[in-house]
Amino acid sequence: MEVLIMPNRKAATNLTAKLIANKVKTKPSCVLGLATGRTMEEVYDELAAMKLDFSNCTTFNLDEYIGLESTDKNSYRFYMNDHLFKKINVKLYNTYLPNGMAKNMKEECEKYERLMADHGGIDIQLLGLGKSGHIGFNEPLSSLFSRTREKALTHTTIEQNSPIFDKPEDMPKRALTMGVGTILEAKKIIMLATGKDKAEILAKAVEGPITSMISATALQLHPSCTVIVDEDAASLLTEREYYRWIFQNEPEWEAFR
Repeated sequence: MEVLIMPNRKAATNLTAKLIANKVKTKPSCVLGLATGRTMEEVYDELAAMKLDFSNCTTFNLDEYIGLESTDKNSYRFYMNDHLFKKINVKLYNTYLPNGMAKNMKEECEKYERLMADHGGIDIQLLGLGKSGHIGFNEPLSSLFSRTREKALTHTTIEQNSPIFDKPEDMPKRALTMGVGTILEAKKIIMLATGKDKAEILAKAVEGPITSMISATALQLHPSCTVIVDEDAASLLTEREYYRWIFQNEPEWEAFR
């Protein structure tokens, strides 16, 4: 795992977008793992502004609410179409999300796993960091070997996401999500976290012990995981100076400085 500290939120989202863009340029047929949430909207705005060729790309999203039609404005399919897909030249039939309206959720999850495998796996997986330290909807006590599955959402997650709904009480209480084990199979992972409200959980996720109580700690096991943060999110990290040194001195980041 490498932690890169950027001076502010804009710089952090810009670097994240550049890393994804670099993969699209160097491997036009790449498979992108995508995330949702307010942190990602700026990343997608920057990617769309770059006018890249996404026509041969395939995308898989981390998760989807159970019980929301794809046309529902709070579904993640709607979110992805609105914030990214309609702004780039990706083929919609090459963009995949779990089907939260599937009649058989177990079969849907197994199908999603097969689809990812059939496409050769995820080349680069984008992640956010939930307030409880979850990645995807892998809530506390999620197995670090878990696969795509149904998951009950915690009160913390519901409290965090429900204000987006016109009627907060209408937020689904369950979702389909890639498992921690599924995420860890991506060839490259980028986790983006910004803001002081993420500082405490980020410190636990990056520098704390690996535990199923904080699914993001599993990223410490990945051979190619980059965590990109702003100064606010990094404020409680004990090795801040070293992380700044990495970005300023390691050859692999020279093109991005």
